Amino acid sequence: MKIQALDIRVGDRIVAYFNTKMQVCTVQYILDPGQTNITLSVFIGDRYRYAASRIVRFRPDAFVELAN
Repeated sequence: MKIQALDIRVGDRIVAYFNTKMQVCTVQYILDPGQTNITLSVFIGDRYRYAASRIVRFRPDAFVELAN
């Protein structure tokens, strides 16, 4: 299912580029939600591991694939 980047919430599992390949990521934080780009801190897996976290940016009108 696809949703707009503005509708992403903490804990959502999305499909995004992570370490140069498409992976399922869990949203940890939403940084600067009111700016021109939606900036997310994401990590792979179900549990938080700081060593594997990255920043992902989307345009507010972009559609993002939710993972099941």
